[in-house]
Order: sequence, then structure tokens, then C-alpha cells
Amino acid sequence: MVVIRLTRGGAKKRPFYHVVATDKRNKRDGRYIERLGFINPIATGGEEPVRLNMERIEHWIDLGAQPSPRVKRILREWQKAQSQAA
Repeated sequence: MVVIRLTRGGAKKRPFYHVVATDKRNKRDGRYIERLGFINPIATGGEEPVRLNMERIEHWIDLGAQPSPRVKRILREWQKAQSQAA
């Protein structure tokens, strides 16, 4: 089964997460099929905190991929922010 989940990157005490489509059996930071965006929880100043490729995320969901609970929440919040900005 394909899942859309977060993989952790960045240095110690400075997390950075990639949103990826991967097989459920792979390790958290292991192999993935496609990178779909990123989340920088400690973004400051002019840094971009979230970037998601919604076209590709919707494509994977249409193919049957299941987003993790954390990714579901992030998607809802991001779509809400995008609709308020427009």
C-alpha cells in the first residue's frame, strides 16, 4: 500500500520534513517513490514554512494512497490557509 507521510531531515534540534509518497513497508527515512513537498516547522523571517504540490498529492490519493494522520491535518490546514489567502 502506498502512503503519503513525512520523512525527517535537517540537523539535530532543527527539524525539516519532506512529504513523500512511499510504500508502507519502507522505513520512515528510507526509500520513497516521489517527493511531494516540504514542511519547515521552525521557519523564520522570509523562509517558506510549507510547500506542497497539491496536483501530485491529489494524483496519489486518486490512485489509492492513504495520507498519514499528520499529513491529513497539514493538508487541511494548508488548504484552509490557501482559500483564505485567495
